[in-house]
Amino acid sequence: MTRKPLLSAKLRLLLALAALSPLLLCAQWPFVPPTTPSAQRNALNAVRMQVDWLQNSTRTAANFGAQGYGNVRQQFEGLRGAYGAFKQTLRPDQLAYGANDLAEMDAGLDILQEAFTNYEQDIAEGRPVRTALNDMGQVMRQGSALWWQELNKKASRLRVGWG
Repeated sequence: MTRKPLLSAKLRLLLALAALSPLLLCAQWPFVPPTTPSAQRNALNAVRMQVDWLQNSTRTAANFGAQGYGNVRQQFEGLRGAYGAFKQTLRPDQLAYGANDLAEMDAGLDILQEAFTNYEQDIAEGRPVRTALNDMGQVMRQGSALWWQELNKKASRLRVGWG
């Protein structure tokens, strides 16, 4: 046995790490989204689309049983993500001025999320999946519509998307 192949493997690994090191360094730098009016409008539109998708998933959830619940949950998490991305497009002055409003919007999402806990409790108590999903869907539709209306008001007050 010769040690040459082992040394060669170590050398290849070292070379690969050296070649990838610029990528690893770049990956450590956080990406800062733009705070331009256009970026803010686009992010707000993405939140609106996610609200629509959430509402659509609640309308059909009962037809898919447990998978319907998963679909609604996934769309809700998408809404949280879209809202988080939207907040990242706000300028520091908008964040400072709207801190309380944004905290209320976060709390609103937390309240909406409680519908999932209620659904899970209903199922644990033996309620039929279809009935529990219909109730959860109604709460999520109405709640997300109100949440969206509030976000629009607060976004207008913060001059989101203005020059």
